[in-house]
Amino acid sequence: MTAPGLIADIGGTNARFALVSPGSLHALQPLVLSCADFPDPVAAARCYLDRIRPAEAPRRAAFAVASPVCGDRVEMTNHVWRFSIQSVRDQLDLDRLDVVNDFTAVALAVPLLGDADRVAVGGGAADPACPVAVLGPGTGLGVSALVPTGAGWHPIATEGGHVTMAAADDREAQVLGWLRTRQDHVSAERVLSGPGLVNLHTALRALSGLPPEAVTPSELTRRAAGGDRLAGEVLDMFFAMLGTVAGNLALTLGARGGVVIAGGIIPQVLPAFLASGFRRRFEDKGRFCTYLQAVPVHVAVHAYPAFLGLAGLVA
Repeated sequence: MTAPGLIADIGGTNARFALVSPGSLHALQPLVLSCADFPDPVAAARCYLDRIRPAEAPRRAAFAVASPVCGDRVEMTNHVWRFSIQSVRDQLDLDRLDVVNDFTAVALAVPLLGDADRVAVGGGAADPACPVAVLGPGTGLGVSALVPTGAGWHPIATEGGHVTMAAADDREAQVLGWLRTRQDHVSAERVLSGPGLVNLHTALRALSGLPPEAVTPSELTRRAAGGDRLAGEVLDMFFAMLGTVAGNLALTLGARGGVVIAGGIIPQVLPAFLASGFRRRFEDKGRFCTYLQAVPVHVAVHAYPAFLGLAGLVA
């Protein structure tokens, strides 16, 4: 077979497409399209193929989507797209289409990351016989895991981003209490995502007696870098809460194989993250702080980690 494979990482904001040559894990001709510009993934994929014009049309594809994948029908969590996997396969004239959760694809990529694709955030050496936890904030909060088997690594698809967010101090309790008056359920994703940054900012302004302000996540991170006090508090709380969730996940999974943080936000604010209280909060589990002190954490800084996992599905 000489036709390339088609891969796509579809989030709540962007759909990232690329081609993969047979037997390769290297993504070719990547292109980022805005989901809002298309009615469905078929239209986005056709636009990509029209622009790239491969010599041969893909016959197999693998899509990662930011939603649960529990059958043929997919309903994206943070976007309006709803589609049938079989219908997409038929409309794109594919022999095979695999659709997985977006962080399942990221988890599949973890064993393929090189040293240059990771930045260490404390801890000891990974235990290769133990699970690896994978999580990351972007448009939403993705959570997955890898479990070692005799045949390699098995990914676990989860919706762990929607666990209830817990406060670790009085200030966080105030923020979460305020958010609970506006949300039916304050999940981890409600604070640990791009929209979550805005939610934290809105709550902290309200607690200071200030009116809401229209602001984007990128503007908040720019303000924090420029020394803005409130934006700095938002980012500090964001990092600390991420430490709480990552530590909970590591304990739940027994992830002495390590924790990998991916997603679109942390690599963009990496210096601030590395200087933050994330690691202290990650380890702050009372009698189990020593257990967590040994768990290595890395930030995945590969430009398209999901592409690595998807490439293996079409190889």
